[in-house]
Amino acid sequence: MDGAVNNQRYEELAASLREVTERVASACRQAGRSPGEVRLIAVTKTFPASDAALLADLGVRELGENRVQEAAGKVDEVARLRPEADVRWHMLGQLQRNKARSVARWAAEVQSVDSLRLAGALTKAVRAALDAGERDRPLDVLVQASLDDDPSRGGCPVDDLSELADAIARQSDLLHLRGVMAVAPLGVDPEPAFERLASISEMLRKDHPEATEISAGMSGDLDKAIAYGSTCVRVGTALLGGRGLASP
Repeated sequence: MDGAVNNQRYEELAASLREVTERVASACRQAGRSPGEVRLIAVTKTFPASDAALLADLGVRELGENRVQEAAGKVDEVARLRPEADVRWHMLGQLQRNKARSVARWAAEVQSVDSLRLAGALTKAVRAALDAGERDRPLDVLVQASLDDDPSRGGCPVDDLSELADAIARQSDLLHLRGVMAVAPLGVDPEPAFERLASISEMLRKDHPEATEISAGMSGDLDKAIAYGSTCVRVGTALLGGRGLASP
């Protein structure tokens, strides 16, 4: 990338990061919470590895992807561009079981575990990756709750979440249950969904007190999500702008 263009993009990302960081801090203040309670995942889907590398330069340590095929190459490219960067990659989108082996090679966390079969596939994939020396620790996972019963958007039916969480917890040497994730329903006020997710999280913690994460809130609604206890916001557009086309 041309140096002038690279510098311009760095400044754009720096300005956006300052704005998002202040939004998070402001939402936390209004909710009587500490900004340190909310982690930021920069969602880099459809953006080039060079943008992810610049975000790492700016101190962003958590990067998220939605598509396995795009993510695998980008993870490798960022590692080449910034070999010293201490970044954690997250799988955020719907995950097919046959892609579990690929994800186990690069993901620190999968936030979209929504079925017993997917949990089983990830268990096997993590075991294989550990045996092959491709990773050195268990995989952090969040169970994705369906708040709108729309199967096309992923998520486990709320009535089945406890069974799924129990199954993951039994594989604690391979999978670490960290909490719950959800995507707010489209086209409606997200507050009732975030309030419901907070209740789901409280229910889950009765049996799994270590599962404290609530991943909710994106560019358009992170403020409301934080008001209802979100500990992790997933931000793409507000950081990186309108969706681009990924390239190295």
